[in-house]
Amino acid sequence: MKLQQLRYIWEVARHDLNVSATAQSLYTSQPGISKQIRLLEDELGVEVFARSGKHLTRVTPAGEAILEVSGQILQKVESIKQVAQEFSDEKKGSLDIATTHTQARYALPPAITRFIGQYPDVSLHMHQGTPMQISEMAADGTVDFAIATEALSHFSDLIMMPCYRWNRSVVVPRDHPLTQRSKLTLQDIAEFPIVTYVFGFTGRSKLDDAFRREGLDPKVVFTAVDSDVIKTYVRLGLGVGIVATMAYDAQQDDDLVALDCSHLFESSTTRIGFRKGTFLRGYMYDFIELFAPHLDRDRVAQVQACGNRAEIDELFTDLELPTY
Repeated sequence: MKLQQLRYIWEVARHDLNVSATAQSLYTSQPGISKQIRLLEDELGVEVFARSGKHLTRVTPAGEAILEVSGQILQKVESIKQVAQEFSDEKKGSLDIATTHTQARYALPPAITRFIGQYPDVSLHMHQGTPMQISEMAADGTVDFAIATEALSHFSDLIMMPCYRWNRSVVVPRDHPLTQRSKLTLQDIAEFPIVTYVFGFTGRSKLDDAFRREGLDPKVVFTAVDSDVIKTYVRLGLGVGIVATMAYDAQQDDDLVALDCSHLFESSTTRIGFRKGTFLRGYMYDFIELFAPHLDRDRVAQVQACGNRAEIDELFTDLELPTY
């Protein structure tokens, strides 16, 4: 059994059983991958993948178990590399972050600017996607950190830590009737077409829950994953926008008005997550603290020592998170 063979089956599974795409991503040949998978299966005496002719069709039950262990082994190998790099040059390396547009555009720039200033020789890579895609990338080791509001809780092999709380604002043109209301109600908002986030994105579930509790069925006419796109369509008169408060820039959005509606919706919590067992290099601890100052190295180490999510949540019970 070779480490290369475990990597091949892992990558084939990640590429939806597409051996050709896997070969391209690994800069190797398709026949070479197929041969090594067959050799591994022959040695183990079971099939990892079921086949129809030359095509892989699904992962077998034995393959599911083998892939799970293979992923753990490959993670340990990566941790060994990280340990070696930390001792050979603690200020060089790479950092991959997966997050949503709102986090990348509005929450992360200050932390990233300071991080690059401290670690100019660390290559920083930003991956954007849906919360589910972000969580999957962290869970399978594609990225070091996932930063999101939704979906992280669906992955039991992720360690998650709260960073900050945030709420929403209604954004409208300056001459919109809602600007004349002294204090918005859900009924006020529901009178107009709504432009907001796609379901499953950026705390959208909290918004839907609030309207449902009041027995209201708002007319959501347009959804997007990008706060700037939402504001663009508000400017076009498509409806009133509901966005994260941090996504309103008083200077760049001076043609719009942000109306506070934090009293209408439950606040959401943005978290940073990474895979259990990950070896965090020094600059990784520093990045976490730059983004969320209460998550210093000692507190992160305490989190890593916890046995389950209940213990992690207990660490933050009395902590007052910053609110945006």
